[in-house]
Amino acid sequence: MQISEKFQSAELPDRQLAVLLFPSFSNHCLANTIEPFRAANNIARRALYEWRHFTLDGGSVTSSSGLPVETESLSGIMPGGDLLFVMPSYGFLDHATARMSRSLRAARGRFPVLVGMDTGAWLLAAAGLLDGRRATIHWDEARGFAEAFPEVEVVEDRFVLEADLATCGGASTAIELALELIKRHHGPMFALEVAALFMHGDRLDLQDPVQRLTSDALVRSAAALMRRSIETPMPMPEVARRLKVDQRVLEESFREKVRMTPLAVYKTIRLREARRLVELTQLGIAEIAERCGYRNASAMTRAYRQEFGVAPREHRRRG
Repeated sequence: MQISEKFQSAELPDRQLAVLLFPSFSNHCLANTIEPFRAANNIARRALYEWRHFTLDGGSVTSSSGLPVETESLSGIMPGGDLLFVMPSYGFLDHATARMSRSLRAARGRFPVLVGMDTGAWLLAAAGLLDGRRATIHWDEARGFAEAFPEVEVVEDRFVLEADLATCGGASTAIELALELIKRHHGPMFALEVAALFMHGDRLDLQDPVQRLTSDALVRSAAALMRRSIETPMPMPEVARRLKVDQRVLEESFREKVRMTPLAVYKTIRLREARRLVELTQLGIAEIAERCGYRNASAMTRAYRQEFGVAPREHRRRG
């Protein structure tokens, strides 16, 4: 089946992603971009996202670390997809050609959202797609980028995400942009679950005043503490004490970023772990209840049924 046919298949996932690669692309950047979407599919137990790799002409392309990837031709995506990730990484100046600019302008009509990863913002700007817009790039290139494209508002943010355009500042920030996209598509609690699989935010530098004042970082770190203390749940005052913040600040951060109380998030984390153990182990329900911080199996079963619409034993029986 051709890519264009698959994108038009009747059994499509929620969103189709296309990744435009170039010789010597960063494998680190590619993995940090795609793995959160793969994890989202696993957590949802269905294909929320599908992705394909492309180059201008198709064929094999090799990363800076020597990893070969087979690609399709970008012109073969018809009518298109939902997001196009432009990922040149190294040697990006050599790729800023008139042909590349024409291809990206044409892609603008086939993809509602264009995303410049790492140095991808340079190619988008060269195509005139960032004129009058805010954008970021790998910080090593920020000064040269601002000088080359004075019509672009260059900011040293980790990523910039707007309705139809996004840019990020490097491979390490790619996962943050991917998680923010997942959050906007499927909600903050779901994004927290995805982040947990990568231990993203599991450590908060309490000596860094920026991290201490950032609600996102505080919520991620609080959730990390909750995940590490599922069997013996901590009272909320203790969570706040460990993070060296006032409990009211903690609660306000959760209301702002997750639209849930910290206690409700804690309960959700514990029940998601219970579901994982029900599905992937042969542990008895009583032992699962104990491992997930419930006094007895009956208490967990009530909460489990309320959360998932089915009792744990019935869930396991259905396989």
